[in-house]
Amino acid sequence: MNPMPLELHGTTIVSVRKGPQVIVAGDGQITLGHIKLKTNAKKVRTLAAGKVIGGFAGATADALTLFERLEQKLEQYPKNLARACVELAKDWRTDKYLRRLEAMMVVADSQSTFIMSGTGDVIEPENGVVGIGSGGAYALSAANALVDCTDMTAKDIALKAMDVASKLCIYTSDQFSYEILEG
Repeated sequence: MNPMPLELHGTTIVSVRKGPQVIVAGDGQITLGHIKLKTNAKKVRTLAAGKVIGGFAGATADALTLFERLEQKLEQYPKNLARACVELAKDWRTDKYLRRLEAMMVVADSQSTFIMSGTGDVIEPENGVVGIGSGGAYALSAANALVDCTDMTAKDIALKAMDVASKLCIYTSDQFSYEILEG
């Protein structure tokens, strides 16, 4: 009998846009099967000389490769995050090498927020709140509950949403990193 292969799991990423602030926050847990390999990995980055922030869920090497490609697209299409994301998504879906990469990304600038996936999706949320990864639905639900009915800042909402996700999702740690843009 062949044992089931161990799978890497983990990551919750949430992004909240409220007022002049947008934040992307993520946890740091990396899990192999039932083992926590690391709880403080940094899955949130700045791009385009600090004008774009992003976070990833999925295979780390794949996500870092995609961030490098997005950085190149942002150099080609400065000040046009939507176009850079669409061009990356086209490459990601059609390129023989990139199409094998398994990750999801959330990226934001002072104007827009997008979710990107290897299936060619480039989705801009209606209310500026997104969640991806193993605890993404928990963080998204918590952030949506808070965004319109409190005076909390985007940062406070995102960190509270990450806290909720860390209490519900076994693949989400309570160690968070984040990047913020002020509009």
